Amino acid sequence: MTNQDWIDRGKNDAWAGKPKQVPEHDPQAASMYDLGYCEGETRRSPTRPKAKE
Repeated sequence: MTNQDWIDRGKNDAWAGKPKQVPEHDPQAASMYDLGYCEGETRRSPTRPKAKE
């Protein structure tokens, strides 16, 4: 998997409300996953519709 794949996986897990599932044997992938997860927690999912005011 590429770095971007790990970032996207982290974002998707955060948006789905899943606990972190950091890869244990690859520090680079773990870092990219954590980066994506943190970004996913701070931004809303693009697949969720905005609430109407």
